[in-house]
Formats: sequence, structure tokens, C-alpha cells
Amino acid sequence: MGTSSGSNINHQHMSKMLPPRQQQQQQQPGSLQTSLSLISLDPHTSSNAQEPRFNSDNIHESPTESASSRETWPTADAITTKKMVNGKTENDCTEQSVIRRVSNAEKITLRDIARERVDVISEKMHHLPDEFLDELKNQLKIILEGNGGLQNREEFLILQKLVQSRYDLTAKTLIRAHRAQLEILVAINMGIQAFLHPNISLSQTSLIEVFVYKRCRNIACQSQLPADDCGCEICANRNGFCNLCMCVICNKFDFEVNTCRWIGCDFCSHWTHTDCAIRDGQICMGPSAKSGTGPTEMLFHCRACNRTSELLGWVKDVFQHCVPAWDREALMRELDFVSMIFRGSDDPRGKKLFLKCEDLLEKLRGGLAESMAGRSILMFFQDSSTSLENGEGGGLIAPQEACNRIADVVQEAIKKMEMVADEKMRMFKKARLALDACERELEDKAKEVAELKLVRQKKKLQIEELEKIVRLKHAEADMFQLKANEAKQEAERLQRIAHAKSDKSEEEYTSSYLKLRLSEAEAEKKYLFEKIKLQESSHTSQSSNGGDPSQILTYAKIRDLLHGYNIPSKTDSHPNERHNFRTNP
Repeated sequence: MGTSSGSNINHQHMSKMLPPRQQQQQQQPGSLQTSLSLISLDPHTSSNAQEPRFNSDNIHESPTESASSRETWPTADAITTKKMVNGKTENDCTEQSVIRRVSNAEKITLRDIARERVDVISEKMHHLPDEFLDELKNQLKIILEGNGGLQNREEFLILQKLVQSRYDLTAKTLIRAHRAQLEILVAINMGIQAFLHPNISLSQTSLIEVFVYKRCRNIACQSQLPADDCGCEICANRNGFCNLCMCVICNKFDFEVNTCRWIGCDFCSHWTHTDCAIRDGQICMGPSAKSGTGPTEMLFHCRACNRTSELLGWVKDVFQHCVPAWDREALMRELDFVSMIFRGSDDPRGKKLFLKCEDLLEKLRGGLAESMAGRSILMFFQDSSTSLENGEGGGLIAPQEACNRIADVVQEAIKKMEMVADEKMRMFKKARLALDACERELEDKAKEVAELKLVRQKKKLQIEELEKIVRLKHAEADMFQLKANEAKQEAERLQRIAHAKSDKSEEEYTSSYLKLRLSEAEAEKKYLFEKIKLQESSHTSQSSNGGDPSQILTYAKIRDLLHGYNIPSKTDSHPNERHNFRTNP
């Protein structure tokens, strides 16, 4: 049967880790057909760092679910190379980003994204700074990590319910979504925070296909669903299931390689976690998977195709090809898995393997070197094969049984050759599809680069036009300032002229007024003289007739006073002096 162990990958140039069966198809024809070889030749990408998440697929979940049933993600180092390659197509010049404050009216929340219409949120997000969008992603990362306990769990369930209850989130509507909006929606729907990682860059189309369950949510796989056009009931009816990298029972995936943790079906090549199969009763005793008759042995029952595969030979192949690469901890873990598989075995060979694994585990805990333990288990498998060939007891095998065994071996070899041919053909078709997809993606990227260059050129022309306008406005401002200064000077000159004219008119008025008053005074003086003379003449006549001498004396004094009063001429008067010449008679 196909093993879940992994040998070396011959295609080091691949930019991402491949799903189990794809890596099986890339191995040398003479090597072991190992289907779960997710391991990368780059030592920085071989770590199995797990990224906690909330899984939305509640398929056979158990509170005691083991680590192998959780979806795990490669560390950031595993994807740094791809990001660096993509970064070469970007502009080398760094532009200083402008950070602006976001008002409360402009802010959006994760619930708004999960609840509101796609086009409305997309329009708002286009006006928000990148720093605010990164903050939204970080908030969702914290929720998906689950470190906040029940509160984060409840918040995630609310967000996921809002997203999954919407019927408007289709491939057509999601095309109009903002990039960050789409990443957040996919992360909420799938419960995987890797879609928010800044170093993971999937195309808009790929994110939409993942959201509508048309592409595998495993970023290292990214196969179109159903994978390999599989028409089984599970692939057809289970949303988002990928038979290349996911467990048939728990619907999850991880990056465990070179291990007995995964069991592959000999017939349909679907995969199952070993602990999931044990917990679900898919590993049990049964008649021989090869002949269907004879003594019972430990078998794996595949849920996808309802066929059985033997386990002893699978364990032997895994250990023969992978023991040299295991360290002490890995060897103890694999022995523990084999011990769990064959714990309930009634087959003598299965019992012996169980006891051997338990014995080696005790010795390893006691300080036995892993190299010695590895040689011991390999020797056990070799002795087991020898005893099997000799009929377990060294006796002769009946001719009919020998013919049956030879026929079984030939049939198995033919079947394996047919399977290899089918896998090679599938590998070729998938490689052709991948090549076409890469070419289309390159064309799309070239178009995007051309569009970006065109936009940049337009922006540059707009900036130059704005600079011209600014220079013109500066020149106009200088001209207006010069005119204003000239107008100010002209106003000051006119003000001085006005003051001068005002002073001159004041002098003329004063002179005219004085002349008028002088003429009036002279006329009045003449009038008074004439009157006095008239009165003197009348008094003289009266005095000769015996008039009052006192009145005569009074009139004489008035006349003397009038002669003694000096009225100024025009040349003696000052322009600013005003005199009252009128006196009472």
C-alpha cells in the first residue's frame, strides 16, 4: 500500500510545498512510493510549527483529538523565499507613506466586514490607510489564535455565522471586494489565519475559489477541487475537501512527513490520520487483504472506497526507508504509533511487532541509542520476512499454495505498475495544468505591471501639471502683491495731496472770512461815525438851546473811543486769528 513516509524530493526548484500525492508522483520510479512527502529540502522550511486555529468543519471532531488532527501551517521562514521573489517585480524605490488619523465615522470593524455588503465595505476600505487595515488583520489573528479564551471563541463563532449565513457572497460579488476585505472574509470562513500572513500572497481569483470551496484551503496544496477530478461520495459532497492532503475522517491537514501518522489507501489514494482511523474503528482485524481468505491480520478500512489495505507491510516499508532520517524523539513517536496500531492484533506477527515496539520504547527511555533501536527494528522486519517465506515454521509449502502466492505477487506487481502508470499520467496532466496556470498568472502579472506603469506615468504627468499650476499661482501672487504695493503708494500720495488741498482750502476760507468781517467792521464803523455825527449835530443844536451838557460829554467820549480803536488791515491779519469787531452801541 502507499505509505505516508517521505523520501527525498527530486524537484528542488518548486516554490511551494506540495500536497501528499503530488510529492509521491515526483519520486524516482525505483524508490518507495511515498505519498505524504511534504518535506522541503530547505532546512528552514522543514519545521512543523503549528498555527492554532478554529476549524469550521465539525466533522468527527473529538475533545481528545490528537495533534495530527489539527491543521498546522509552515513558519514564516518557509514562505520568505517566495515573497522575496515576488518582491523583485515591485518598485525598487521606497515611498514614504503618509499616516493620517481615521475618524470614528470612517472606521470599520470585523463585524461590519462580516455583515455589510461587499461593495459598501470595499468603497470604505479604499479610503482607509494601510496601517488601519493591518490593525484589522491583527485583531482577527488574535481572535483566531484563541489565546483570549472563551471570549475570542465566541467572537469567532459570531463572525463565522455572519459570513456563512450570507447568500450574497458569491464569486461574482467577491470580485469587487477589496484585497484586505477578501483576505479577512476567507480567514473567517475557513478559520485559518495563514490567509492574513503578510508573506503569503495569493491571487484574487485563488482567494475567491478558496472561499467558494473550488480550491483547496491548504496553502501548500492549492489544488482545484475536487482534486484529480475524483468522483467519490466524499469528494463530491464534502465542501472544501481535498483528497491530496486532507484526512478523510477529520477533514484536516498537517505537514507531518516521513511518518506512520498518515495511512494511504492502496486503491483510491485517499488519506487518513492514523489516530483518527484508530478512534473511528477503521483499523481492525480481518481476512487477508490479498487473498481474502486464510488467517486474519490487522487491516485498514478506507472510508472513501470501503476497501481494505494490510498494515504490516506498510509499517515495514516506512521503517526501512525512514529510520535513518529519524532522531530519537521521532523514532519513539513512530514506535508509539505502531504500538497503538497493533495493540489489539490477534495475528502472531502483529503481536510480535507490538511487543517489539513496547520493548524498544522501554529501552529508549532507559538510554538505548536510537541507532541501535533502529537496527533492531529493521532486523526484526527482516527476520519476520524470512520466517514468512519459510512458512513461519520452516516447513514445506504446498504446490497449490505456492502457485497462489506467486499469482498474488504477479497480480500485485501488475496492479502496482498500472497504478504507477495512472499516477504518472495524472502527474503529467497536473503539471501541464500547473504550467498553464503559471503562464496565465505571468500574463496577468505582466498586465498588472503595465497598468501600474501607466498609472505611475499618469500620476507623474498630473504632478508636473500641478507643479506648473503652483508656479503660475506663485507668479500671479507676486504680480498682485506688486500691484497692491503700487496701489498703496498711490493711495499715500493721494492722501498727502488731499491733506495739502485741505490745508490750502482752510487758509483760503480763513482769509475770505477775515476779509468779510473786515468789510463789515468798516461799514459798521462808518455807520457809527455817521450816527454819532448826526447825534452831535443834533446835540449841538440842543445845547445852544440849553441842552444837557452830560449827554454831550458822553457822545464826545464815544467818538474818542471810536477813533482810538484800531481796526487791522488785510496785511496785518493772521490767517488763523479770528476777531469779533461788532460792539454794542
